[in-house]
Amino acid sequence: MAYEFKIVRRVEFSETDMAGIVHYSNFFKYMETAEHSFFRSLGFSIVARNIEPPVGWPRVHAECDYKQPLRFEDEVEVQLLVSEKRSKALSYIFRFRKLNAEPPILVAHGKLTVVCVTHHERGKMTACNIPKEIADRIQVAPAELIGG
Repeated sequence: MAYEFKIVRRVEFSETDMAGIVHYSNFFKYMETAEHSFFRSLGFSIVARNIEPPVGWPRVHAECDYKQPLRFEDEVEVQLLVSEKRSKALSYIFRFRKLNAEPPILVAHGKLTVVCVTHHERGKMTACNIPKEIADRIQVAPAELIGG
């Protein structure tokens, strides 16, 4: 079972603003990229069409606190930790570390909560239990990792 996932990426020029730092909104994209990669590492897609019924994961909470800027070509590690697992929802915490700093430094941290839903005609969504085959592969990270 998994509770942690990390990705490393380099900041692209298009992700920076006129001040030359990563625009705040891109941290939410980085969180989403890490979440999608986490699901792929478990053998699933965030768009679970191969599960009956198909499920989706809309966001019900997202936040990010910024400590230090990231700039073009900085190398950043995005760490995802599962902080809570309920029958119909998952919560994650994210830590963003600038790896090309000496020593690497925490530049931001975020939180994301997603709810498992089924889709109906006309776009209606209904919260549902996380499918067993997904739930069985995900666990909550140890408290010492979440708090640290």
